[in-house]
Amino acid sequence: MIKRLWDGIKRPVDPWLLVFTLMVLVLSVVVLYSASNRDMDKVTDKLTFMGIAVVTMWCVANISQQNLMRLALPAYLFAVLLLLGVQFFGVTSHGATRWLNIGVTRIQPSELMRIALPLMLAWYFHHFEANLNWRHFLVALLLMLIPVGLILKQPDLGTGLLIAASGFYILFFAGLPWKLIGLLVLAAGGVAYTVTHWDLCVHLLHEYQCRRVATMIDPMEDPLGAGYHIIQGTIAIGSGGLVGKGWLNGTQTHLDFIPERTTDFIFAVFGEEFGLAGNVVLLVMYLLVIARGLTIAMNASTLFGRLLAGSITLTFFTYAFVNMGMVSGILPVVGVPLPLVSYGGTSMLSILTGFGILMSIGRDRKLMKV
Repeated sequence: MIKRLWDGIKRPVDPWLLVFTLMVLVLSVVVLYSASNRDMDKVTDKLTFMGIAVVTMWCVANISQQNLMRLALPAYLFAVLLLLGVQFFGVTSHGATRWLNIGVTRIQPSELMRIALPLMLAWYFHHFEANLNWRHFLVALLLMLIPVGLILKQPDLGTGLLIAASGFYILFFAGLPWKLIGLLVLAAGGVAYTVTHWDLCVHLLHEYQCRRVATMIDPMEDPLGAGYHIIQGTIAIGSGGLVGKGWLNGTQTHLDFIPERTTDFIFAVFGEEFGLAGNVVLLVMYLLVIARGLTIAMNASTLFGRLLAGSITLTFFTYAFVNMGMVSGILPVVGVPLPLVSYGGTSMLSILTGFGILMSIGRDRKLMKV
């Protein structure tokens, strides 16, 4: 009986992806314990989040690709409806309106869109696979711009850009024409030029967002204000040296110089205490997760599976790259957590839901072989 129960539990799970994910999660608990100044309440919360997210991953892994396709359109429309609800009934905190109060708790609809948009676009291209043309890509671009525009209006630049990236990966893997890619590159170049020139930037973004870009270019322009996060993050990482100062021995961390050290800037804590060697270990763990995700994407049995698995995997890479880049001072501070490592349940839940989808796609391929 125990064997039958175990077989039922492990049946939908991709063992490699599960092992690589658990490696990162175990490391995250170790780092959080130090970053939170040995706060066992936060560690307990983290472990609770992990348990809920892993169970959710297993449940999603049991959903077939056919049922995922059926969920795509309702999930997208529901997420867009919630984003519209934020515009009219949203809860404002720290100058941003990103949450909806549903009575028992607050939810952030943009987190749901992390999964809903790739699902929708993958289903859309799968549906029109036989006769794709440039008009389908324009419709897909519109489907992507609607939620991204609503998220940028909250304002939430970081999440908006990352969700746009998840949609772009779908378009790219579906065979986005090079002419449209060229137009998007020109548009991105124009935006980059605009945001790096203050007089132009204030007409496109909020003033605080322009200040973040200016601070990235020269953090010493406002070392005690907008540049403080970047300066302290780079000091912490640099002071870690080759092997770090040791677990629980980070001076920048425990003297409270690093802001948001359990969430957005936890990578600075990790770099200070474990040094370059520790950073390499973390990067290898991330690369193993990404490699397994891309393997599942390449071997998927349907266009829907290939597009969705590729987007989920590269979006995970993008989150890690953006967080490490902003903590290291090569990208603006946009409030993106380090995936699976930062404290917080919503981000972990959305990431492991995505991994559950990857496992579902990989399981369907195995079933087709039998």
